[in-house]
Amino acid sequence: MSASGGTRAIVAALAANLAIAVAKFVAFIFSGSSSMLAESVHSLADSGNQGLLLLGGKKAQREATPQHPFGYGRERYIYAFLVSIVLFSVGGMFAIYEGYEKIKHPHELEHWYWPVGVLVFAIIAEGFSFRTAIKESNPLRGNLSWKEFVRRAKAPELPVVLLEDFGALVGLILALGGVGLALATGDGVWDGIGTLCIGILLIVIAIVLAAETKSLLLGEAAGVEEVGKIEKALVDDDTVTKVIHMRTLHLGPEELLVAAKIAVRHDETAAEVAAAINAAEERIRAAVPIARVIYLEPDIFSETAAARGTNPAKSPGGH
Repeated sequence: MSASGGTRAIVAALAANLAIAVAKFVAFIFSGSSSMLAESVHSLADSGNQGLLLLGGKKAQREATPQHPFGYGRERYIYAFLVSIVLFSVGGMFAIYEGYEKIKHPHELEHWYWPVGVLVFAIIAEGFSFRTAIKESNPLRGNLSWKEFVRRAKAPELPVVLLEDFGALVGLILALGGVGLALATGDGVWDGIGTLCIGILLIVIAIVLAAETKSLLLGEAAGVEEVGKIEKALVDDDTVTKVIHMRTLHLGPEELLVAAKIAVRHDETAAEVAAAINAAEERIRAAVPIARVIYLEPDIFSETAAARGTNPAKSPGGH
């Protein structure tokens, strides 16, 4: 994975956010900047989010049980979804509330050098964290654009950290802009406007994360490339002549369920069919190593049935 790469990115983000949260809160105490308060809560929420991702990764490693025969791989999706909720509520909504209060009751910033110095430090620290996330993501991203990578990634940790770090950097720039305008104009309303923009940004990122992790929780199929490899591995042109229909489902980022009905020759013996199925399973696992749970059903393919539409391969979403 992702798992090791994702863990490195999470730990780097956690270390950066804890240091930044403390620095921002100190700057808020000395300056009274609402942007600093919103940003300190944002960094604290991000630190909690990284803790949730690490906890989800740990829980997902548990062995399968009779009650959960397919294991706990989806724990990682659940905790990633919780991250989006925390980011929306603790980060976004709090920042919007603070921004509204500051616009309604503006006051001049005190000791302006505190927020400016902390924001510059935070941009450097977040930049390091963002660089680590990009470095760990690139081998998995391949030729995909960043947008496609976030949408298609089956392991949620790296996309979550990427979006969090990106949002944090943009938020820091907004906070710096708000503080700078408040100092230049002597009007604390600009600090509140910067805080309000940070809140809106966090809510947008939280919605994107929630949508992507919801799709993973519902259950996503293998990618087009993996599906092609599995179909090719199934057919040996000897006993297995055709894939009648197939379904795939990610049980976790690195565990794939494959269920397929395959066409076998009508004159094969039961022993020959069983041997062909075992061989097909071995070919699938060699082609797509994450295909760990495989169910194959042999059948006699009928062109007549397919033409009448009774063949499952003709059903919506059939493969």
